Amino acid sequence: QGHAAAQNNLGAMYGRGQGVSKDPTKAVKWYRKAAKQGFARAQFNLGFMYGTGQDVPQDDVRAHMWWSLAAAGGHQNAARNLTILAKRLTFAQIAEAQRLAREWLAKHGKK
Repeated sequence: QGHAAAQNNLGAMYGRGQGVSKDPTKAVKWYRKAAKQGFARAQFNLGFMYGTGQDVPQDDVRAHMWWSLAAAGGHQNAARNLTILAKRLTFAQIAEAQRLAREWLAKHGKK
């Protein structure tokens, strides 16, 4: 029914296999649904998945993008992770992550 916190919880359940069979594809699907609504925790979770390569291809640029969105939504751990991650990225990678975040916001906006 579009409840972002519930969607995030479903993502976590599928990601961990808690109460349901572990299904990374469904985990990402549910996190994305919540993230599209501006739910910072889901954006943080997507950043974590990309940053660690957990169930998705490891991609520091995508991790930076998602953590930037989550940090803008007030998620403190995302802001901390961004600071750590930025030390590993080149200026071009950071610029690309920022461009992706701007495009995402232009398409989905803050809900």
